[in-house]
Amino acid sequence: MTATRVVGVDVGGSGVRVGVMELGSNAPALRSDRSVPAKIGADGLDAAAVLGVVVPAVETLLADSTTGMLGTADTIAVGATGFALLGDELRDRLPQTLADRFRVRRVVLTSDAVTAYAATIGTGPGVVIAAGTGAVALGLDPERGWRRTDGWGHLFGDDGGGAWIGREGLAAALRAYDGRPEGSIQLLDALVRRFGPPEQLPGRIQTSPQRAGLLSSFAPAVAACARDGDAQANSILVRAGRALAETAHAAAPDDAHAPIGRTGRLFRIGDALLAAFEKRLRELRPCARLTASDGEPLDGALGLAAAAATGTWTLPMDDALLTLTHFDHVDG
Repeated sequence: MTATRVVGVDVGGSGVRVGVMELGSNAPALRSDRSVPAKIGADGLDAAAVLGVVVPAVETLLADSTTGMLGTADTIAVGATGFALLGDELRDRLPQTLADRFRVRRVVLTSDAVTAYAATIGTGPGVVIAAGTGAVALGLDPERGWRRTDGWGHLFGDDGGGAWIGREGLAAALRAYDGRPEGSIQLLDALVRRFGPPEQLPGRIQTSPQRAGLLSSFAPAVAACARDGDAQANSILVRAGRALAETAHAAAPDDAHAPIGRTGRLFRIGDALLAAFEKRLRELRPCARLTASDGEPLDGALGLAAAAATGTWTLPMDDALLTLTHFDHVDG
């Protein structure tokens, strides 16, 4: 009897991660990382660009190591950054294309906030704040359903996220370069090491289609300067932590005891950010249980695919956040 396999995909601001898991097996999921960030075109997330990375990655993981023949999977779940606001092309093209190519019976499309929620909270009520290049919180209330806060992108929001931290750090560096107050010589030195002369910075970042990723790439330098005692860098991390806590609080369900989870690499960037985040959350929701996720959005995508394949799905559907398309006519 052929084992049932499911596929999870995480399309993020810094790259695409794919996993294949065999249901009922203790073996770890096969995984592949591609450093190709999500591309945003005139119509939102570029479906052709996503498929151009996802399809060969899935093909490689599903290929039989002996014969090279393409293996089968029951369900594919794709979680994408920006899906709620910019995912129309993905909704139109991905389900049928993936079903035709891989002969799957089900395709889940969702926001990376939902996959982060599944990896951190599971299927019950609560809220999770996911912080990487961007920042978004997603809450689930038994009465109100899903509630998303922030995730507006690096131009209008994502407060406290990696791109926000990078932008604030670069701004402090340029203030020092100009001789204006509240600048940081340490951050200016870091800017020069990372990007070259300050005069070249606007042209390099503002003309790039990957502005958010470039801004976020400076966040580790801000954290390093904070560890070295730079007051401006430390202030940026503290403000980031507080902003993330306030985003989580805004998405939380009415139950004051509902768990609040955090996930994403940004929470590992520096002690100042995490301490400020937890302190502000205690002020806002003193009864809440704070949890840290051991999983990543890819783990959540695999979990959603497994739930769809085994009929154990319990999360509420939402046209903007979470869809499940069946292809029962596909025989595999």
